[in-house]
Amino acid sequence: MSSDPWGRVDETGTVYVRTAEGEKVVGSWQAGTPEEALAYFERKYEGLVVEIGLLERRVRTTDLSAKDAQTAIDHLRTQVEEHHAVGDLDALRVRLDKLVATVDSRREERKVQKAKQTDEARAAKDALVAEAEQLAQSDQWRSAGERLRALVDIWKGLPRLDRKSDDELWHRFSHARSAFSKRRKAHFASLDAQREDARKVKERLVAEAESLSKSTDWGPTAARYRELMADWKAAGRAQRESEDDLWNRFRGAQDVFFAARGEVFAERDAEQVENLKLKEELADEAEKLVPITDLKAARAAFRSLNERWEGIGHVPRDARPKVEGRMHAVERAIQEAEEGEWRRTNPEARARAAGLTGQLQAAVDKLREQVDAARAAGNNTKADKLSRELEGRQALLDQALKGLEEFGG
Repeated sequence: MSSDPWGRVDETGTVYVRTAEGEKVVGSWQAGTPEEALAYFERKYEGLVVEIGLLERRVRTTDLSAKDAQTAIDHLRTQVEEHHAVGDLDALRVRLDKLVATVDSRREERKVQKAKQTDEARAAKDALVAEAEQLAQSDQWRSAGERLRALVDIWKGLPRLDRKSDDELWHRFSHARSAFSKRRKAHFASLDAQREDARKVKERLVAEAESLSKSTDWGPTAARYRELMADWKAAGRAQRESEDDLWNRFRGAQDVFFAARGEVFAERDAEQVENLKLKEELADEAEKLVPITDLKAARAAFRSLNERWEGIGHVPRDARPKVEGRMHAVERAIQEAEEGEWRRTNPEARARAAGLTGQLQAAVDKLREQVDAARAAGNNTKADKLSRELEGRQALLDQALKGLEEFGG
């Protein structure tokens, strides 16, 4: 009979292993000496030691899933429990038990991590929805549209929530984008309609201007051209591709008439030179109005200058574009200041801002009441959820109030 600290072979060739529960039969050996039998089963034990060590390393250093790790542990435990090896099997059981505890701990850690990631994704999507709903009310068509497209890319990069929550948030997000697109489309459709109306008006003005270009009734025709110019300015701008062409035709018709009149009144050239000096002085005076600091005063001053300008008469043809261009530049500066003032005081925009603020205030008040009711009822989970929603609505309300202040109320 042969033995070592962990096993022995009896005279019949039966191999035993020693455990805390007593000796267990490992197997039968008839192919050689008892020493060879023990060595064979000790090598099997060493193999188990190596496999357990490798699994411990995988659990510790890789992202092996809890399910796969448990399957591997169960497989090794089966081999240990079958007692087909000679060695400290009890120590192997202890290592496997510790490995199970490690896997369980890792499973809980991943569960907590996943819950945290879900909460972070929910908060991020809530923020995206809130920003999209705010942008849906914007009139900054280019920048708001670009930002909404960027928000879509950010959304795509976030993890999905449960289907119900994700669908609800996506519905709000998508609705905000659709509302913005609808408003933008309506805005530009209205703008196109206005420009089309302006084009039709200017077509008629061009037709009349061209019909008058051969007239020799100098005084009345010149007066009519001034009226046509006033009507032209009042008509607004047409589409860019039409505006320049129509203006060139309109201006060209006037040029034909005034060139003919100039030839007839060649003796007035000296007077026109003097007119040029006067208009240059008016242009100098007009340019001092820029930059516009007092719109009302600038408008009145320019109107007075323009009346004096109109009363001066014509200047030499080759000098006219430059001196008129100087006055037009001042006029454009005043128009731009008027447009900025109109946008700032637009009653419709103020009304929309005030309406949105009222709605958000009502929503904030209602949510605050619901939070208090949930706290009073001891439903802290519901109260916490409502509180998060309240924070988002309060942020929107603060922004809306700030925007309302910009309208002066």
